[in-house]
Amino acid sequence: MALIAIAADKGSPGVTTAAVALAAVWPRRVLLAEADPSGGDLVYRSAGANGGVLNPNSGLLSLAATARHGLAAEQLWDHAQPLTGGLDVLVGLAGAEQAAGLAGLWPALGQAFATLAQSASGPADVIADCGRIGPDSPTLELLPHASLVLLAARTSPEGLARVRDRAGALSARLHGSQRGAGAMGYPPIGVLLIAESGQNSRISSQVNDMLVASQIAARVVGTLAHDPAGAEMLAGRRRGRLDKSLLIRSARQITADVPQRYGVLR
Repeated sequence: MALIAIAADKGSPGVTTAAVALAAVWPRRVLLAEADPSGGDLVYRSAGANGGVLNPNSGLLSLAATARHGLAAEQLWDHAQPLTGGLDVLVGLAGAEQAAGLAGLWPALGQAFATLAQSASGPADVIADCGRIGPDSPTLELLPHASLVLLAARTSPEGLARVRDRAGALSARLHGSQRGAGAMGYPPIGVLLIAESGQNSRISSQVNDMLVASQIAARVVGTLAHDPAGAEMLAGRRRGRLDKSLLIRSARQITADVPQRYGVLR
Protein backbone atom coordinates (compact mmCIF):
# COMPACT_ATOMS: atom_id res chain seq x y z
CA MET A 1 0.00 0.00 0.00
CA ALA A 2 1.03 3.58 -0.47
CA LEU A 3 1.35 7.20 0.58
CA ILE A 4 0.08 9.53 -2.13
CA ALA A 5 1.09 13.16 -1.44
CA ILE A 6 -0.87 15.90 -3.22
CA ALA A 7 0.41 19.49 -3.27
CA ALA A 8 0.50 22.67 -5.34
CA ASP A 9 2.85 25.55 -5.94
CA LYS A 10 0.62 28.56 -5.21
CA GLY A 11 -2.81 29.94 -5.85
CA SER A 12 -5.97 27.88 -5.31
CA PRO A 13 -5.83 24.93 -7.70
CA GLY A 14 -8.13 22.75 -5.58
CA VAL A 15 -5.72 20.48 -3.71
CA THR A 16 -8.15 19.72 -0.89
CA THR A 17 -11.05 18.98 -3.25
CA ALA A 18 -8.77 16.76 -5.33
CA ALA A 19 -7.55 14.88 -2.26
CA VAL A 20 -11.07 14.30 -0.95
CA ALA A 21 -12.39 13.25 -4.37
CA LEU A 22 -9.59 10.74 -4.95
CA ALA A 23 -9.90 9.37 -1.42
CA ALA A 24 -13.68 9.02 -1.81
CA VAL A 25 -13.27 6.64 -4.76
CA TRP A 26 -9.95 5.02 -3.82
CA PRO A 27 -10.15 1.27 -4.54
CA ARG A 28 -8.92 0.18 -1.11
CA ARG A 29 -9.22 1.38 2.45
CA VAL A 30 -7.71 4.84 2.73
CA LEU A 31 -6.95 7.50 5.32
CA LEU A 32 -7.22 11.11 4.16
CA ALA A 33 -4.63 13.22 5.99
CA GLU A 34 -4.69 17.01 6.06
CA ALA A 35 -0.96 17.67 6.19
CA ASP A 36 -1.02 21.32 5.11
CA PRO A 37 1.14 23.31 7.59
CA SER A 38 -0.97 26.40 6.82
CA GLY A 39 -4.04 24.72 8.30
CA GLY A 40 -6.79 22.36 7.25
CA ASP A 41 -10.20 23.11 5.74
CA LEU A 42 -12.29 20.03 6.36
CA VAL A 43 -13.61 21.08 9.78
CA TYR A 44 -15.20 24.05 7.99
CA ARG A 45 -16.37 22.43 4.78
CA SER A 46 -17.29 18.82 5.64
CA ALA A 47 -19.59 17.07 8.10
CA GLY A 48 -18.64 14.23 10.36
CA ALA A 49 -20.46 10.94 10.74
CA ASN A 50 -24.25 11.24 11.02
CA GLY A 51 -24.04 14.89 9.99
CA GLY A 52 -22.22 16.03 13.11
CA VAL A 53 -19.29 18.41 13.20
CA LEU A 54 -15.68 17.31 13.11
CA ASN A 55 -13.63 17.79 16.27
CA PRO A 56 -10.85 20.27 15.41
CA ASN A 57 -8.82 19.13 18.42
CA SER A 58 -8.57 15.51 17.30
CA GLY A 59 -6.26 15.06 14.34
CA LEU A 60 -2.79 16.09 13.30
CA LEU A 61 -2.25 18.32 16.34
CA SER A 62 -3.35 15.73 18.90
CA LEU A 63 -1.21 13.16 17.09
CA ALA A 64 1.81 15.48 17.34
CA ALA A 65 1.28 15.79 21.10
CA THR A 66 1.77 12.04 21.51
CA ALA A 67 4.43 11.59 18.83
CA ARG A 68 7.25 13.13 20.85
CA HIS A 69 7.65 9.74 22.48
CA GLY A 70 7.66 7.88 19.16
CA LEU A 71 5.12 7.48 16.40
CA ALA A 72 3.74 4.15 15.20
CA ALA A 73 1.45 3.87 12.21
CA GLU A 74 -1.28 2.32 14.38
CA GLN A 75 -1.58 5.59 16.31
CA LEU A 76 -2.98 7.33 13.23
CA TRP A 77 -6.34 5.63 13.70
CA ASP A 78 -6.59 6.90 17.28
CA HIS A 79 -6.73 10.47 15.96
CA ALA A 80 -8.83 9.91 12.83
CA GLN A 81 -12.51 10.78 12.42
CA PRO A 82 -15.10 9.56 9.91
CA LEU A 83 -16.76 11.92 7.47
CA THR A 84 -20.34 11.47 6.34
CA GLY A 85 -20.13 8.49 4.03
CA GLY A 86 -17.45 6.76 6.08
CA LEU A 87 -14.19 8.22 4.76
CA ASP A 88 -11.63 8.40 7.58
CA VAL A 89 -9.81 11.72 7.92
CA LEU A 90 -6.93 12.98 10.01
CA VAL A 91 -8.02 16.58 10.54
CA GLY A 92 -5.35 19.20 9.94
CA LEU A 93 -4.06 22.10 11.96
CA ALA A 94 -6.32 25.01 12.81
CA GLY A 95 -3.79 27.46 11.36
CA ALA A 96 -0.17 28.09 10.51
CA GLU A 97 0.53 29.12 14.11
CA GLN A 98 0.14 25.51 15.21
CA ALA A 99 2.73 24.23 12.73
CA ALA A 100 5.48 24.84 15.28
CA GLY A 101 4.06 21.91 17.23
CA LEU A 102 5.11 19.58 14.42
CA ALA A 103 8.68 20.87 14.09
CA GLY A 104 10.99 17.91 13.61
CA LEU A 105 8.11 15.44 13.35
CA TRP A 106 7.42 15.57 9.62
CA PRO A 107 9.83 12.74 8.68
CA ALA A 108 8.33 10.48 11.35
CA LEU A 109 4.85 11.40 10.15
CA GLY A 110 5.79 10.50 6.58
CA GLN A 111 7.17 7.18 7.77
CA ALA A 112 3.97 6.45 9.69
CA PHE A 113 1.85 7.29 6.64
CA ALA A 114 3.98 5.07 4.42
CA THR A 115 3.89 2.10 6.81
CA LEU A 116 0.20 2.18 7.64
CA ALA A 117 0.02 -0.83 5.33
CA GLN A 118 1.46 -2.94 8.12
CA SER A 119 -0.87 -1.64 10.81
CA ALA A 120 -2.43 -4.40 12.88
CA SER A 121 -5.29 -1.99 13.58
CA GLY A 122 -6.19 -1.83 9.91
CA PRO A 123 -3.87 -1.47 6.91
CA ALA A 124 -4.65 1.37 4.54
CA ASP A 125 -3.24 3.72 1.95
CA VAL A 126 -2.84 7.38 2.88
CA ILE A 127 -3.73 10.33 0.68
CA ALA A 128 -2.06 13.40 2.16
CA ASP A 129 -3.22 16.93 1.32
CA CYS A 130 0.06 18.83 1.66
CA GLY A 131 -1.31 22.19 0.53
CA ARG A 132 1.07 24.64 -1.09
CA ILE A 133 4.73 23.77 -1.08
CA GLY A 134 7.80 25.89 -1.62
CA PRO A 135 11.52 25.54 -0.99
CA ASP A 136 11.08 25.98 2.77
CA SER A 137 7.90 23.96 3.29
CA PRO A 138 8.18 21.51 6.21
CA THR A 139 6.04 19.01 4.30
CA LEU A 140 8.94 18.47 1.90
CA GLU A 141 10.19 16.08 4.58
CA LEU A 142 7.14 13.87 3.97
CA LEU A 143 7.79 13.42 0.28
CA PRO A 144 10.71 10.94 0.34
CA HIS A 145 8.32 8.49 2.03
CA ALA A 146 5.66 8.82 -0.68
CA SER A 147 4.94 6.28 -3.38
CA LEU A 148 3.72 9.09 -5.63
CA VAL A 149 3.85 12.89 -5.43
CA LEU A 150 1.06 14.68 -7.29
CA LEU A 151 1.28 18.37 -8.13
CA ALA A 152 -2.15 19.88 -8.78
CA ALA A 153 -2.36 22.70 -11.32
CA ARG A 154 -4.92 24.76 -13.16
CA THR A 155 -4.50 24.97 -16.90
CA SER A 156 -3.96 28.73 -17.12
CA PRO A 157 -0.58 29.75 -18.60
CA GLU A 158 0.66 30.94 -15.21
CA GLY A 159 -0.58 27.77 -13.49
CA LEU A 160 1.26 25.55 -15.95
CA ALA A 161 4.43 27.61 -15.72
CA ARG A 162 4.38 27.31 -11.94
CA VAL A 163 3.81 23.57 -11.92
CA ARG A 164 6.63 23.11 -14.45
CA ASP A 165 9.03 25.04 -12.23
CA ARG A 166 7.89 23.33 -9.03
CA ALA A 167 8.14 19.90 -10.64
CA GLY A 168 11.68 20.71 -11.73
CA ALA A 169 12.65 21.85 -8.25
CA LEU A 170 11.08 18.79 -6.62
CA SER A 171 12.76 16.45 -9.07
CA ALA A 172 16.14 17.99 -8.26
CA ARG A 173 15.46 17.63 -4.54
CA LEU A 174 14.12 14.08 -4.64
CA HIS A 175 16.02 12.58 -7.57
CA GLY A 176 19.25 14.56 -7.76
CA SER A 177 20.56 16.96 -10.36
CA GLN A 178 20.29 14.67 -13.38
CA ARG A 179 17.75 15.93 -15.94
CA GLY A 180 15.73 14.32 -18.67
CA ALA A 181 14.06 10.92 -18.94
CA GLY A 182 16.97 9.28 -17.17
CA ALA A 183 16.21 11.35 -14.08
CA MET A 184 12.89 9.57 -13.48
CA GLY A 185 13.38 8.40 -9.94
CA TYR A 186 11.56 7.50 -6.77
CA PRO A 187 9.16 8.73 -5.68
CA PRO A 188 7.75 9.55 -9.11
CA ILE A 189 6.29 13.03 -9.62
CA GLY A 190 2.99 13.39 -11.42
CA VAL A 191 0.99 16.42 -12.52
CA LEU A 192 -2.73 16.42 -11.77
CA LEU A 193 -4.48 18.92 -14.03
CA ILE A 194 -7.67 20.66 -12.92
CA ALA A 195 -9.39 21.44 -16.21
CA GLU A 196 -12.71 22.22 -17.83
CA SER A 197 -14.53 19.34 -19.45
CA GLY A 198 -13.35 18.70 -23.00
CA GLN A 199 -9.77 19.85 -22.44
CA ASN A 200 -8.46 16.50 -21.22
CA SER A 201 -6.46 14.92 -24.01
CA ARG A 202 -5.33 18.13 -25.68
CA ILE A 203 -4.06 19.86 -22.56
CA SER A 204 -2.47 16.69 -21.15
CA SER A 205 -0.47 16.22 -24.33
CA GLN A 206 0.62 19.85 -24.36
CA VAL A 207 1.76 19.76 -20.72
CA ASN A 208 3.68 16.52 -21.24
CA ASP A 209 5.41 18.08 -24.26
CA MET A 210 6.33 21.07 -22.08
CA LEU A 211 7.78 18.85 -19.35
CA VAL A 212 9.76 16.80 -21.86
CA ALA A 213 11.12 19.92 -23.55
CA SER A 214 12.15 21.28 -20.13
CA GLN A 215 13.85 17.95 -19.28
CA ILE A 216 11.77 17.63 -16.11
CA ALA A 217 11.13 14.20 -14.62
CA ALA A 218 7.37 14.51 -14.24
CA ARG A 219 4.37 13.51 -16.36
CA VAL A 220 0.64 14.19 -16.34
CA VAL A 221 -1.23 11.46 -14.49
CA GLY A 222 -4.71 12.64 -15.37
CA THR A 223 -7.23 15.44 -15.50
CA LEU A 224 -9.68 16.15 -12.70
CA ALA A 225 -12.78 17.99 -13.81
CA HIS A 226 -13.22 21.57 -12.65
CA ASP A 227 -16.73 20.98 -11.34
CA PRO A 228 -17.92 23.52 -8.73
CA ALA A 229 -21.30 21.82 -8.39
CA GLY A 230 -19.64 18.45 -7.80
CA ALA A 231 -17.31 20.01 -5.25
CA GLU A 232 -20.30 21.43 -3.38
CA MET A 233 -21.94 18.00 -3.32
CA LEU A 234 -18.69 16.41 -2.15
CA ALA A 235 -18.59 18.85 0.76
CA GLY A 236 -22.22 18.11 1.62
CA ARG A 237 -23.38 21.64 0.83
CA ARG A 238 -25.49 20.71 -2.17
CA ARG A 239 -27.88 17.89 -2.99
CA GLY A 240 -27.48 15.74 -6.07
CA ARG A 241 -26.08 12.54 -7.51
CA LEU A 242 -22.45 12.91 -6.50
CA ASP A 243 -21.52 9.65 -8.21
CA LYS A 244 -22.72 11.10 -11.52
CA SER A 245 -20.81 14.37 -11.18
CA LEU A 246 -17.95 15.19 -13.52
CA LEU A 247 -15.68 15.52 -10.48
CA ILE A 248 -16.23 11.99 -9.23
CA ARG A 249 -16.29 10.44 -12.69
CA SER A 250 -12.91 11.99 -13.49
CA ALA A 251 -11.56 10.98 -10.05
CA ARG A 252 -12.55 7.38 -10.74
CA GLN A 253 -10.63 7.44 -14.00
CA ILE A 254 -7.51 8.71 -12.23
CA THR A 255 -7.71 6.10 -9.47
CA ALA A 256 -8.06 3.42 -12.15
CA ASP A 257 -5.03 4.68 -14.12
CA VAL A 258 -2.59 5.47 -11.27
CA PRO A 259 -2.14 1.89 -9.98
CA GLN A 260 -1.45 0.60 -13.48
CA ARG A 261 1.02 3.35 -14.32
CA TYR A 262 2.94 3.55 -11.03
CA GLY A 263 2.26 0.23 -9.32
CA VAL A 264 1.46 2.04 -6.06
CA LEU A 265 -1.10 -0.53 -4.96
CA ARG A 266 1.14 -3.56 -4.95
